[in-house]
Amino acid sequence: MNIVIMGCGRVGGRLATMLDSAGHDVTVLDVDSHAFRWLPPGFKGKAVVGDGTDEDALRRADTENADAFVATTQGDNRNILATQKARYIFRVPKVVCRIYDPIRREIYRDLGLETISPTTVTTELLKNAIER
Repeated sequence: MNIVIMGCGRVGGRLATMLDSAGHDVTVLDVDSHAFRWLPPGFKGKAVVGDGTDEDALRRADTENADAFVATTQGDNRNILATQKARYIFRVPKVVCRIYDPIRREIYRDLGLETISPTTVTTELLKNAIER
């Protein structure tokens, strides 16, 4: 599977590493080349410097040939914009967007974007841990 990940922080870097180890073709896109330090020395994928909300940067990351696109930056607006471009301009079949704001997560999910909210997931895990 050809996967583009926007954002190479702790989450994006770890996800890229896991997918690369599983044999997927992974491209990581980040505005800061220093962010690629989260990738291990044996990473076989590509690291592309660029803004995932910019169509030229998405082309350099080969988004038009991606089977999946994941936005993992800490900016909800950037993640939303990038996943919408991946879905509607580049026709990526599977897009997943990290959204911190649970209300926005529901709105964009209703518009057809698959969203993950660390806020929601974490609060559910904490509640379960307390009630156990």
